Amino acid sequence: MQQIIITRKDGDRDVTSCVDKIEDGAWIRLFNTSETELKDLSDACAIPLDFLKAALDEEERPRIDIEDNVVLVVIDIPAVMENEGIKTLTTLPLGIIVTEKNLVTVCKYESHLLEDFLSGKVRHFASFKKTRFLFQIFYRNASLYLHNLRQIEKSISHIESELHKSLKNEELFNMMEMQKSLIYFSTSLKSNEVVLERIMRVKPLRMYEEDSDLLDDVITENKQALEMSQIYLHILNGMTDTFATIISNNLNIVMKFLASVTIILAVPTMIASFYGMNVGDIPLASQPYAFETIFIISFIISAVMGVLMWRKRLF
Repeated sequence: MQQIIITRKDGDRDVTSCVDKIEDGAWIRLFNTSETELKDLSDACAIPLDFLKAALDEEERPRIDIEDNVVLVVIDIPAVMENEGIKTLTTLPLGIIVTEKNLVTVCKYESHLLEDFLSGKVRHFASFKKTRFLFQIFYRNASLYLHNLRQIEKSISHIESELHKSLKNEELFNMMEMQKSLIYFSTSLKSNEVVLERIMRVKPLRMYEEDSDLLDDVITENKQALEMSQIYLHILNGMTDTFATIISNNLNIVMKFLASVTIILAVPTMIASFYGMNVGDIPLASQPYAFETIFIISFIISAVMGVLMWRKRLF
């Protein structure tokens, strides 16, 4: 698998794609890159090595850094990770390095976000327009967050309907996974918002009027995604608490029912135990139809107790 991909885009037309030579205006994509390759690229493009390594740390937080006219922007992007056959939504850092001649993206894994630019889902972008390309990555990232949040909303509705029917632990586990994803999303979107606001305030890159307008759209889209993630998180927290209470209440109802049945069945059991003791004369023992009489008496007592418990809503 190729780990360093060099692409040059001009609108919807590939000028150069997947070549070894780094041309001016090229977009350099790195993923799962070795230490040697990072060092070679650092020397070739005059990029600080720690800038290239920043996004390879999964714990790296979104930030912006400037050194020797090289700008590093780290943002969190949504990603699907699989662990023991279970797919969960999480976030990963993406490093975007803007030099005087090129734009470099660094991620530990291949990203659908960047693939969308090559597959034609994001149109009218040019790799040599580095500032605009950077903001287009931001905008596409916010759109992906919104797309994933809509999928989470559908999953919440589906789980809610399933909980009305089954109230099993499986649905609660799924809700817990979605809660975790929403917490990741909410935290990452807040951090991305800080980076965007700092870019707006500091202006580390040359921006034209169209670029400023695009940045405003990115900030608006990011805020919308942040608000949606927080709303869904509140809804999910309320649902989890509600249905956990319902499951606990159902358990109490079952236990109350079983306790009532146990009390009712204890009466004939106790009477049968008395007549099973060979301790002398027992009432009705020598009478004809003694068994039937005792059985009827036990049944009547149990029926009366059952009616009384039912009226007191102990069933």
